[in-house]
Amino acid sequence: MAIISEYDEEQPTAAAEVTKKPRLEETFSRNTFDPTLERLFQQHKNDPFSLIETVADFLVRRLKSLSSDDTLEARVSQIFASAKTKTCSPGEQVNKNKDSNVTEHSNGVQDMQENKKKLTKDPKVVQKEEKQRSPAETPKNVVDNTLEAAEKESLSTDQTSITKEEDDDSKGLKPNAGNGADLEKYSWTQTLSEASVQITLPPGTKSRSINCEIKKKHLTAGLKGQTPLLQGELYAPVMTDDCFWSLEDGKTLSILLTKVNKMEWWNCIVKGEPIIDTQKVEPENSKLSDLDPETRQTVEKMMFDQRQKAMGLPTSEEQQKNEILKKFMAQHPEMDFSRAKIC
Repeated sequence: MAIISEYDEEQPTAAAEVTKKPRLEETFSRNTFDPTLERLFQQHKNDPFSLIETVADFLVRRLKSLSSDDTLEARVSQIFASAKTKTCSPGEQVNKNKDSNVTEHSNGVQDMQENKKKLTKDPKVVQKEEKQRSPAETPKNVVDNTLEAAEKESLSTDQTSITKEEDDDSKGLKPNAGNGADLEKYSWTQTLSEASVQITLPPGTKSRSINCEIKKKHLTAGLKGQTPLLQGELYAPVMTDDCFWSLEDGKTLSILLTKVNKMEWWNCIVKGEPIIDTQKVEPENSKLSDLDPETRQTVEKMMFDQRQKAMGLPTSEEQQKNEILKKFMAQHPEMDFSRAKIC
């Protein structure tokens, strides 16, 4: 009877152990696969998501049906959502707002899908996709920086252009066809040796009404009894004996000024008047008759050589060498010059 009693006492205890449900945390902590999974986790410690990729690759190879299962991604998402729920305590689950749960779950699924895509994609493919991004996908700050740089470059170009124009204006007016200037009261032209001034007068003006005085460094021109139309210090000295004035058609006063320095361009007739930019002066073509004999000979030789080269004929220097060679051959008939070449 003692044995039976002992058996009866122990039986309810065993039944209680069988029917007793372990807590969720104890079940999770006493998972029989933890040792194996722990080893795998240590091998993938640097990139935990690669452990998921390894397990997924193993399952797809072992179960061929998974590769054609359209619901695979959704099922994986549900598994991870369930695992996240198991790791939370009951109190935390009660305190969470329903809307917040939905949002977090959705974000978790999206993050999981994105991470899975990144892990499963070939790095070369990802790099290629980054290079092929369309302009619309360019970050806004990059676009803004590009536009700002373009605006700065355009502004810099405009400022450079304006500065260049201001510099040109500061150097003077652009010369007219006669290398002078066309001003309000008069116009003038020049060559290296002389300057010519034309002043417009009222029609029918008589020579006796003109007041024109030409000095070495000073000029006065206009009508008697009136304020001079042109008066002041000349740009440079002139040869007064070679200067004169004339009245043309009773309405134009023409003044010829012969320069002392015949190798200089003037930028004005009278100091204080608007000036021209002498760097833009275009000299007239010189005549051979105006050149000294030595210079004229050199120019004629250059012109002859240019014509000879254009026609494929020997230049003056080559002709001179040929003449010397012919004289040398005549003086030495015993020598063979069949292979002689002019350098």
